Amino acid sequence: MIRILTHGEAKPVLTRRAARLDEAEEVVRPILRAVAAEGDRAVTEFAKKFDGFGHQPLLVPQCELAEAEARLSPEIRDAIETATRNIREFAREQLPKPYFREFSNGRKLGQIVRPLEAVGCYIPSGRYPLPSTLLMTAVLAQEAGVPNIVVASPKPTDEILGAAHLLGLQQVFRMGGAQAIAAMAYGTETVPRVVRIVGPGNIYVAAAKKLLAGEVGIDFVAGPTEILILTAGGNPHVIAADMLAQAEHDVDATALLITTSETLARSVQTSLEEQLQTLPTANVATQSIDRNSAIIVVPDLQTGVALTNEFAPEHLSLHDTSLLDGIRNAGTVFLGEHSPESAGDYAAGPSHVLPTSGMSRLRGGLSAAGFVKVIAIQELSSTALRQLSPAITTLARAEGLEAHARAVEVRSVR
Repeated sequence: MIRILTHGEAKPVLTRRAARLDEAEEVVRPILRAVAAEGDRAVTEFAKKFDGFGHQPLLVPQCELAEAEARLSPEIRDAIETATRNIREFAREQLPKPYFREFSNGRKLGQIVRPLEAVGCYIPSGRYPLPSTLLMTAVLAQEAGVPNIVVASPKPTDEILGAAHLLGLQQVFRMGGAQAIAAMAYGTETVPRVVRIVGPGNIYVAAAKKLLAGEVGIDFVAGPTEILILTAGGNPHVIAADMLAQAEHDVDATALLITTSETLARSVQTSLEEQLQTLPTANVATQSIDRNSAIIVVPDLQTGVALTNEFAPEHLSLHDTSLLDGIRNAGTVFLGEHSPESAGDYAAGPSHVLPTSGMSRLRGGLSAAGFVKVIAIQELSSTALRQLSPAITTLARAEGLEAHARAVEVRSVR
């Protein structure tokens, strides 16, 4: 049964357990070295060992993608198309815009926006295959204009393969774990080298991304998923359902409710127990509810907002939209009672690849802007350079960089 705690008792719950990445890193290091040295052969051997890989080629043939799409039910196809449309629409708005204009007489400044040359999308397909993650990563890369999109998934289902074909993706690889991350980071005989890898995975995937972060760009090192609901009132059955939607992901998931109402706390506690009785994923959800989750009763909503910012949740649900102004740290925010986290996971538009483990203090979720480079451009007229010359040469000489100063002055004597 979920715990109900007072504000003073909440600290242990709000202090996340440290991810045991050090142990995973020791397992992963030799895998990374082997893939770097042996390429496809190492990837295939590890796939046989860890994923029960058979004799299929690493690269999924286009005919197999087409056959998988043909097997999709009309309902699945419609759902994929709806989600894709909404994700594309939002992604376009996230992209930075190019410009070039005169800021002062003769001083023209701007930026050009260029897509990354190649990205890798890691799509989990273990206990819960996630075609939605394919949409939440690859569609953003497509809207950014990335010409080479590599998809890695250890045991891709028809939904994953069919969605890839619907998106027009051609580089889908049947590989997972640390070996897939290494293959995309280093490149092999078959797998193209990418410049950035995105998408969630287990602790070994996270460890591989962390170790290879200097070799390749990554989104972030993801930990267990989490939701925090902050509200003074509401329907206890709706709140409990939202908590269970997060809890069923993983036994290490966290679902928190912060409320000013003891009555609501008790009602949600009861509803959680009732809904678990009929939930097919109750074995997982019960463990995450009992071990990692809690209901915290606070004296006022201002205290609740402060605790929320301290925890910096991956998903934040605010039934009272007026509380948004006080929120500084969250991966994504769901406003109002009719905005379940499930909508964000699948079809509302923003990517569900989000910072966990308090990383929302530093950044937001994955966006189309993460697949482009913004390159500043500068053009000065002789008049503009002459006006800037005193500032440039003074600062250059203050730093002991005489050639910098002379590079300006040599132009003024021509």
